Amino acid sequence: MKNISLIAPINQLGYGIASLNILKSLSKKLNVSLWPIGQPQITNKEDYDLIISCIENAKKYDHKAPCIRIWHQNDLAQYVGKGEHVGFPIFELDNFSSIERHHLKSCDRLFVCSDWAKKVVQNVMTEYERIYYYINTVPLGVDTSIFKPCMSENKNTIFFNCGKWEVRKGHDILIKAFTCAFSENDDAELWMMCENPFCSEEEALSWENKYKNNIFYNNGKIKLIPRVKTHEEVYNIMRQVDCGVFPSKAEGWNLEALEILSCGKELIITDYSAHTEFCNTLNSNLIPVEETELAFDNKWFFGQGSWAKLEDKHIDIISKYMKQIHEKKQNNQLKLNYEGIETANKFTWDYTCERILDAFSN
Repeated sequence: MKNISLIAPINQLGYGIASLNILKSLSKKLNVSLWPIGQPQITNKEDYDLIISCIENAKKYDHKAPCIRIWHQNDLAQYVGKGEHVGFPIFELDNFSSIERHHLKSCDRLFVCSDWAKKVVQNVMTEYERIYYYINTVPLGVDTSIFKPCMSENKNTIFFNCGKWEVRKGHDILIKAFTCAFSENDDAELWMMCENPFCSEEEALSWENKYKNNIFYNNGKIKLIPRVKTHEEVYNIMRQVDCGVFPSKAEGWNLEALEILSCGKELIITDYSAHTEFCNTLNSNLIPVEETELAFDNKWFFGQGSWAKLEDKHIDIISKYMKQIHEKKQNNQLKLNYEGIETANKFTWDYTCERILDAFSN
């Protein structure tokens, strides 16, 4: 196979970041024709030149080549050419609506990020619906040339969360866990980079106030960091922290958690959903998930599926992990997370490309 078509967004959100990196890796092996979803958002000339070249390729695309659409599971109808039509949705819940099922079964093949997601598809879709496609696990990746191992030089123990404000991300839980873990006299900080472009001004203010109205914010130990545009800028923040904390109820992948591991940082994260593809007891401090509940946040999710049920006991577990990591840091016993680094070295974007090519060869 020499040619491939790609329909995908190119921007600084999850789908867009994944699509750009997949495009870059595929372009090392194949002639890629690109049809962007929406206006591409490009941050450097190298990416600009590649994207323009791939858009130019689309003018004389190979109509027999496979076409991958990296997009939501309720919008997988549009493809180009007569080759295999491949849907690549990134979803968080364990169920699909009737519209989502209809779009999923319209594909010739499905790529999903994790074995967890593959099991969801297999469990939800009937045997009749599954005859329409093949399904392959194609994990997403991390750019290890940017997210390099490093120890924080800060005296304080810095905990970090990155991901747009959402109930799903556990941001209502995280502030409680941090407040439970520490007193004003402890040299611990919580950094939040969570601006959500889809929130109204009122919603954004409500989220910010959950943190700004906390006593730790007043003494400078909770920091709200604006979104940044490039991976290099994200790394410059991550290199200063000691631990990523992601008490998420459900994830389609969680790029930031893998980036934290690539930096050799400690990771506190729920033992549920797609990031179980790369998070385990060796590289992460896992928050056990015993039950699920209907996913409801009155904005994005209205009970169409389930996510992890997190209660007060889970807040206590997160707090315990935070205290343990803080104690190690303050006693100069905190080391690089070598298991996390080793994991990240396996989940590169080139490996994502390899899994895509392997799928078409079988």
